[in-house]
Amino acid sequence: MMQISSDSVGNKHSLINVMHRFIAATNNMDETIMVPSLLRDMPLDEQQANNNNEPPCSNKQRDMYEHYLLLKSIKNDMEWGLLKREVSSGASFLEMAVKQEEQQAAKGDMHVDDNADLQHQFHYHLRGLFGVLSKLTMQADHLTNRYKREIGGGNFMR
Repeated sequence: MMQISSDSVGNKHSLINVMHRFIAATNNMDETIMVPSLLRDMPLDEQQANNNNEPPCSNKQRDMYEHYLLLKSIKNDMEWGLLKREVSSGASFLEMAVKQEEQQAAKGDMHVDDNADLQHQFHYHLRGLFGVLSKLTMQADHLTNRYKREIGGGNFMR
């Protein structure tokens, strides 16, 4: 098993730290929200909750419950992996990754020079992952705090 050095965990800018913060925020959200069904039909955007004439944004979840489920699903995917169904069918992760690359190459999506800028691709996706995980962490914290305000339990909960 791969060991994680204490230096990388202690660095607030490490990917591992950002992942831990998201998982902790989602765990806190899950522990705080005792009755998730109460989130149904509660608009995600507080401004929208105050102005019911405004149509909901189509690219966002419709209510806090759907957002709660999305955050839990992402956390689950991070902890257990995206390919848990495929892995249980017998194929290894490496075999599936190679098969996927072969399918992309057959479609013409792969270029001969892809290996030349792997470092650039890595940094591009790493920046994206940092940004997404930071936003998801803030959303989990926001959902938790909003639930406390809406339910009125902010004073006796953590």
